[in-house]
Amino acid sequence: MAERKPRLLVTRQVFPEVLEYLSSRFELDTNQDDAIWSREQLLERVRDKDALYVVTSDKVDAELLAAAPAVRIVATGSVGYNHIDLMACRARGVVVTNTPDVLTEATADMAWALLMATARRVCESEHWLRAGHWKRWAWDQFLGQDLFRATLGIVGMGRIGSAVARRARGFEMRILYCNRSPAANEAELGAHRVERDALLREADHVVLVVPYSSETHHLIGARELATMKPTATLVNIARGGVVDDAALAQALRDGRIAAAGLDVYENEPALDPALLAVPNVVLTPHIGSATRSSRLGMAMLAAKNLTAWLDGAELPTPVVPKA
Repeated sequence: MAERKPRLLVTRQVFPEVLEYLSSRFELDTNQDDAIWSREQLLERVRDKDALYVVTSDKVDAELLAAAPAVRIVATGSVGYNHIDLMACRARGVVVTNTPDVLTEATADMAWALLMATARRVCESEHWLRAGHWKRWAWDQFLGQDLFRATLGIVGMGRIGSAVARRARGFEMRILYCNRSPAANEAELGAHRVERDALLREADHVVLVVPYSSETHHLIGARELATMKPTATLVNIARGGVVDDAALAQALRDGRIAAAGLDVYENEPALDPALLAVPNVVLTPHIGSATRSSRLGMAMLAAKNLTAWLDGAELPTPVVPKA
């Protein structure tokens, strides 16, 4: 009798070529309708599975692991893994993998798309134009903020932060960053490490690129926003929860900062309604890595982690390796 293939649950719609790659090695249970499963549905689907292929909206915690006693690997199709309880996985001997590197350049591009749209009031002016308000040209119409030779503050100088900084050199920007430790490439990037409050005080534009954790929860709140220049812009491509969205909406409404660009939110896909009510914020639906090459690369890297685990080979990108 043929040996049973390990059972793999794929919780979200994924590229056909990735499923084809996995189907030769696993017995697949896939969410190809891309429905949003309730917590109860997810707990039911994991019960007989050996492996999980998840995304950031899938909470993998002790409760889920208890419902899935056979699970031995969780592969997330993301760089971030704050949706996974790593301690619970270690306690159960469950391997965890993520997908760094392949999305770095696409996400850095998105940071710049938001930065430029925010600083130059692109979306705000487009909405105004589409509403039929443009009747004449005027000197003071939608005056924005300069990027060329401005000061850029990067909070988190990892792979993506470094890629953002490399692009800033083309704009001859002064680059400040804050990080837990000095970046090895700071000389190459022409970047200067400063404390967070100094960065917030001095930067014309602030880009957030830190992972989410209890330490970075509401890293930018009312106090930090009040520290920034009233002409400054804020871009968040990190994770929802790094910014206090309610405090940000209030700061935008009060003119304490000029504008913001957000790709991530607290409690996404739900948004704080206050953000929808202010005109000086650019909002995108978590598309930082959304180019075909990056998303396919992420999806396939998650799949290759799964097959490497199955073969007993070295995992390409482990977060919690085999014990």
